[in-house]
Amino acid sequence: MKTAPVIIVQLIHIEGPLKGQILELSDPEIKIGRQTSCQLCFPADLNIISREHATITREGNRFKLTDHSSNGTLVNGKRIQEIYLKDGDVITIAQGGPKVSFLTEIGEADLSSPAPAPEIQRPAPPSPPPVREEIVKPIVPKTHQVQKPVPPPVSVPPAAAPPAARNKEPLIIQYGPTLRTFDELPLRIGKNPDNNFSLEHPGIQESHAEIYFAGEQYWIRDLTGRQLITVNGVAVDQGAALGKNDKLALSPEGPFFQFLGNGRLVEEASSDEEVSEQSGRQEDGSASNKPPDKEGRKPMSFLKKIMAKI
Repeated sequence: MKTAPVIIVQLIHIEGPLKGQILELSDPEIKIGRQTSCQLCFPADLNIISREHATITREGNRFKLTDHSSNGTLVNGKRIQEIYLKDGDVITIAQGGPKVSFLTEIGEADLSSPAPAPEIQRPAPPSPPPVREEIVKPIVPKTHQVQKPVPPPVSVPPAAAPPAARNKEPLIIQYGPTLRTFDELPLRIGKNPDNNFSLEHPGIQESHAEIYFAGEQYWIRDLTGRQLITVNGVAVDQGAALGKNDKLALSPEGPFFQFLGNGRLVEEASSDEEVSEQSGRQEDGSASNKPPDKEGRKPMSFLKKIMAKI
C-alpha cells in the first residue's frame, strides 16, 4: 500500500494575544493576518497586522515565508521580504507584534483509508542484575568448641547509573519567550551554571536531570536521588523514555513541559495556573481588570517559556 510524506507545520505562539496556543497545519499555503479566512488569524483590533499580512508556502520539503504587509515581517529579529524557514525560527508579525515559533514534523499518510495510530509502547529501562542470595547454614556448636564472633555485614552503596553515550541527536527547548537548540546529547539540567542548561527555578536542584538518546528514543534520568521528576505522573529514577505528547514535570513545583516528539520540549502551565487563570475572569466571561505584572504578562496567564533568545 503506497504512502505519501506529510509535513505538519507547528506554529507555537510565544508572545502576543494568542500566547501559549499551538496551531498544527498541513495546508500547502498558510495565510497569516486579521482576515477570518487566514489559517493563522489574529484579533481584528490588532491594527499593526495587515488583513493579509504574510503567507507560508510549501515548495517540496521546504517552506517559504513571504511578506505582503506595510508594517513588515521579521525572522529571528531581521526584516524579510522572502525567506525559507528552518525549524526553530521565530517569526515576528509586524515590528513589535506577536511572535510565533516555526517547527515541522514529517510523517507518513495512508492514501487508501485512514487507520488509527498504533499505540506507542514505551520500553522500560534496563533492569538491574538480580541480587544473589547466599544461603548461610546454621552452625551447630560442638562440645568445648570456641565460637568466633561473626563480623557485621558491610553495606555497599548501590552503583551509580552509567554515563550516557554522546551522540549528535538534536534537542530544542522552548522556555519563556525564547528558544534554545542543542546539537549534542546527553544534556545536563540544573541550577548550577556548569550544567548545559542552567535553570533558576525554586524546584530545580544544583544537578537535577539528564536527557539522553538511546535505542532510537529520547530518555530522561533523575539526578537528584529524590524522585522529583515525573513523566505522565510516574516518578522517574534511572531512566524513562519520552513519547510524543508526554507530560514532563521536573519537580512538583515545576517547571512543566510537553514533549512534542523529534527532540522538542515546550513549557506548559501547571493545572493550578490554568485554574487560577480561569478564576481571574469575571462571571460574564469578560477579562479581569487586574493590571499586568512587572514582566508585562497578564495575571495567571498560560505559560509557554522558551530558553535562550535567538
